[in-house]
Amino acid sequence: MSQLTIYSASAPSAALVLAHGAGAGQKSAWMVTAAKAIAEQGISCATFDFPYITAGRKVPDKAPVLETHWREVVDEARRKFKDLPLFIGGKSMGGRIASHIASQGVDGIRGLIFFGYPLHPPGQPGKRRDTHLSQIREPMLFIQGSRDTFGNEEELKTLVPTLQRAELHVIPGGDHSFKVPGGVKAQQPAFDEAVTTAAEWVRRQSR
Repeated sequence: MSQLTIYSASAPSAALVLAHGAGAGQKSAWMVTAAKAIAEQGISCATFDFPYITAGRKVPDKAPVLETHWREVVDEARRKFKDLPLFIGGKSMGGRIASHIASQGVDGIRGLIFFGYPLHPPGQPGKRRDTHLSQIREPMLFIQGSRDTFGNEEELKTLVPTLQRAELHVIPGGDHSFKVPGGVKAQQPAFDEAVTTAAEWVRRQSR
């Protein structure tokens, strides 16, 4: 049985597999909306659930379990999208685990995208999760809200230049999910900026 939920683009130039964050699975509004929006911009998108979500648990699995599952998903995605450049990434924890497997070596991926990289737990800037990032050889794109309590604009602007082939795009005023100050009308442009930036970057890296 397939682990992937596929959002197909009509004439895809690449494929992107997105992993969910710690608090909600692939059917969350954020994940579904992002996957659909990316597919509408010509990048086929796939999502999946980590085992703890499938089992109905709230607490994430230990890192080795998450990493093994991510690798299984990459293997399936490589078969599914065999004719397309393949990218991986995710929201918060999902992107962080993607970075761990990439730092250890993953065949057949062209790059990684992090939507709100969790550089450290909120309020604990000393507990950084970045030592492995320097080992990643593939291109990386960090899309980060300037107000993200898991890693703000200044912290990411300091980190990203130290990495190989890494870029940073900041969503002004955005929090960990790119929500910005203001009413409902203010939210959509910020979200659109995040997914459009991701799709454009994938297209550039696929050439």
